[in-house]
Amino acid sequence: MEAHDHQNALLALLDDIRKKTGVEIYLQPRGGEETCFSLRAEGRTVEAYVAGTGEQAEKSAKLAAYLVSVCAREPYADRREELREVLLGEGGNWRVFRYMNKYNVPDGACFAVEVVPDRLAEETLAQISMLIEEERDAALSVGEGRIAIVKFVEEDQTAFEFGTFLAQSLYEELGVRASVGVGCEVKSFREIASSYAQAAAAVRMSNLFHGEGEVHSYREYLLVRLLEDVPRSRLMDYMEQFHVEGAGEVFEDEEMTATAEEFLESSLNISETSRNLFMHRNTLTYRLDKIERATGLNIRKFSDAVTFRVLSILYKLLDRA
Repeated sequence: MEAHDHQNALLALLDDIRKKTGVEIYLQPRGGEETCFSLRAEGRTVEAYVAGTGEQAEKSAKLAAYLVSVCAREPYADRREELREVLLGEGGNWRVFRYMNKYNVPDGACFAVEVVPDRLAEETLAQISMLIEEERDAALSVGEGRIAIVKFVEEDQTAFEFGTFLAQSLYEELGVRASVGVGCEVKSFREIASSYAQAAAAVRMSNLFHGEGEVHSYREYLLVRLLEDVPRSRLMDYMEQFHVEGAGEVFEDEEMTATAEEFLESSLNISETSRNLFMHRNTLTYRLDKIERATGLNIRKFSDAVTFRVLSILYKLLDRA
């Protein structure tokens, strides 16, 4: 790179740093109190200056030197690879800062989605890319058949509605059934890695707990996520404290478990559960009575239903560990 081009690139970078951090760095002394320090980029070292002296000025100089050194490293091959690293939280806040500046990404409210199709991964990615209308949104492969999507918030569509739209479109256009995890909306693109981690966790936990339907939000599994971080020994303590002797009998019976889960998902409504399971009310009542005899929990009652839900999570987490 010629000296002139090198300086122009460095000036553009320093301007980006000023806009994002408020730290103004200049390459010629302006007089008055200022701190001189060295910047190294593209194999060259230049003198730079920041206004003021003392501890705060030194911190600003160190920050600028670090940011310039990071930017001067080997550039990435393409935008999708950079976004993948942003979503996976690699490189921290500076990687996000660099991506936003390089591709003029707005710092608005957004969310992430993970899609895991049952087949045709490449075709699914191509179809999703066609469905994304806004240039600021993006879709990319993150490996192992997983597709990540970054979507900026729109007033007329929630994150969960967008996930549902994706699932329906993929089935109608490609005959693909996909597990779709929806992360929480975040106020800034700077937090998008957190939303993507939530979306990926929603897919993983829906598979573990055999969640009904194809679209799942992180909020559905917040209790699961909280308990998942608890050490196994503590989970066993919790299970013993509940002291429900017949829990295993119910949780090892897939038919009984499916009935109980549908009853909970249907807000403890017998009529709705019967319709959803295509089951006679008397058969449903018999199974609920059987669960009560085995566990001592009448899940028609809200408090017992909550206890049963916690127990089912504990049992599955311990069974998986």
